[in-house]
Amino acid sequence: MKTKHTNKEVLVNGLKKLAIALLYMFLGPILLHIAFSNQEKPLYIPILIVGLLICFFAIYMAFRGLKTIIDSMFNSN
Repeated sequence: MKTKHTNKEVLVNGLKKLAIALLYMFLGPILLHIAFSNQEKPLYIPILIVGLLICFFAIYMAFRGLKTIIDSMFNSN
């Protein structure tokens, strides 16, 4: 019977993805706040679009990071 162990390299990779997601979780709302507080400026729309994309990317990276961490624990390679 083979015992299952956590793959440390994959776990570290997942933690890096979560760290990137955490960075973007702060950056996205900051950009959205800047965009909404300067609606009369000409860069309102581009900053708003970039802020929304960063927010969606943060959610995507968080899910990818969690999936990678779960795969490191439960996949037998």
